[in-house]
Amino acid sequence: MKKFILAVGLLSLAGTAFADGKSCEELKAEIAAKLDAKGVSGYSLEIADKGTAAGGKVVGKCEKGSKEIVYKKG
Repeated sequence: MKKFILAVGLLSLAGTAFADGKSCEELKAEIAAKLDAKGVSGYSLEIADKGTAAGGKVVGKCEKGSKEIVYKKG
């Protein structure tokens, strides 16, 4: 559980740093690769419009902040 919390925390910081320069699909793929490398399983990442991340945690932003990458466990 500690690894999961650490991974999500680090991804939150990393995701926002790359928000302007990457496409949503590219950023989503990078976040998934980092989660997989940390051994996280049973999750989904979705691209959603800003502010519509109900039921998940925002772990990245893209398209100049108009879209968000949402992490959901399950």
